[in-house]
Parts: sequence; structure tokens; C-alpha cells
Amino acid sequence: MGIIGTILIGLIVGLLARFLKPGDDSMGWIMTILLGIGGSLAATYGGQALGIYQAGEGAGFLGALVGAVVLLVIYGLIKRN
Repeated sequence: MGIIGTILIGLIVGLLARFLKPGDDSMGWIMTILLGIGGSLAATYGGQALGIYQAGEGAGFLGALVGAVVLLVIYGLIKRN
């Protein structure tokens, strides 16, 4: 999957991560989608570079989801301070 596919998956993952992460976030949908794209890119290419999974595997989607949730949590901690 190319960079465009990863970004499209990031859009979906950002929205899913927003629903999965507990708590009330005051950030808008655009920021959520951007963090989802960032988490998707980081987890997809990071997981492939570490040899955890190959391109096109279902684990890549789950990794992207976890990456997006982690970015949302980090953003929330930074925003709070």
C-alpha cells in the first residue's frame, strides 16, 4: 500500500481512535483526523521497519489504530499541561 492508502486508512483510524479513547477531548475532528494519519504513518512504517508485519496485513490496521490512540493520549497530556 502506498502513502495515499496509508493516509486514507489514517482518516478511518483517527475516527475510530477518537471513539475508542475514553475521556472528553476538546479537540476538533480535523485534529483527530490529523493525529490518526500521524499514528497510522508511524505505526505502519515503524512496524514494517521492525519486521513485526508486512505490507497489506491486517496487523497493520491494528497497529495504526494503536498508534493513533497513543498519539491522542500524548496530545491530551501535552494539551493539559
